[in-house]
Amino acid sequence: METVPRRFAVASPRKLALVFAILFIAYQLPEGLGMRTLHSFPVQAALMLAFLPVAWLAGRLLGYRGLDAWFMGLSPRWAVLLASSFALAVLANAAAWGAGAGLGAYRVALVAPAGIATLLPSALWTLFQTFFPSVAEDIVTRGFLMRAMPHLSRRWVFVVISAGAYVLNHIYRLANGPSEWLMLFCFGLAYGAALFYSRSLWPAIGLHWGWNFAGGFADQLISVDKLAPALHPVMLAAAHLLMLAIVVVVGKRARSRRPSPQVVAS
Repeated sequence: METVPRRFAVASPRKLALVFAILFIAYQLPEGLGMRTLHSFPVQAALMLAFLPVAWLAGRLLGYRGLDAWFMGLSPRWAVLLASSFALAVLANAAAWGAGAGLGAYRVALVAPAGIATLLPSALWTLFQTFFPSVAEDIVTRGFLMRAMPHLSRRWVFVVISAGAYVLNHIYRLANGPSEWLMLFCFGLAYGAALFYSRSLWPAIGLHWGWNFAGGFADQLISVDKLAPALHPVMLAAAHLLMLAIVVVVGKRARSRRPSPQVVAS
């Protein structure tokens, strides 16, 4: 678990507000300016790539070693956390499409195989393309909140608050209505719980990244007709509630295996 110098434990409300504004604007600019205003993918990509240096500087502003401020320290287990949660999200995504097809919500057909020479570069590009937005949003809606609310971060209410922040951060999807809000809230519960139990942002990033990658790469493998569009957000939400349950079970077991602090008699 990360140890933080006492003098850096809690920043002033003014500094926290400034840092949040920096992170929020840096996250929204790629879509708002690059895609919706300028309609330029190069600008959108450049702004998204710029988010991590901005987040590093914002962490320094709070007195931490860059991205350590957002619980992204490279501990010995960070790669395992990232890879295992990524795999779980890919499997959950596949399960959502399979269950939806079984329930008659989707008609799924395999796309003609393009061959490894085409699929491998496409997979690598999708991995790269989905990584940075996932990391950026996890920092804004989870890593920052845990740093800004050190007392609430030890209680499960943090997961609920971070899920609500995740919904509100999708400012361009709020007009889609309550079903979209509920779906995004379920997404946020799973990702927030991953941070809550591990005290590391890497498993939240893994779940988020794995889900986005699977959704993007699936277009290369299958074609989907939504026979019951109203069930689509339900299926995606259910997949995330399944991931939430797995995260809770694994997280509680991991906590129970941690040695209790010993009290030394004086």
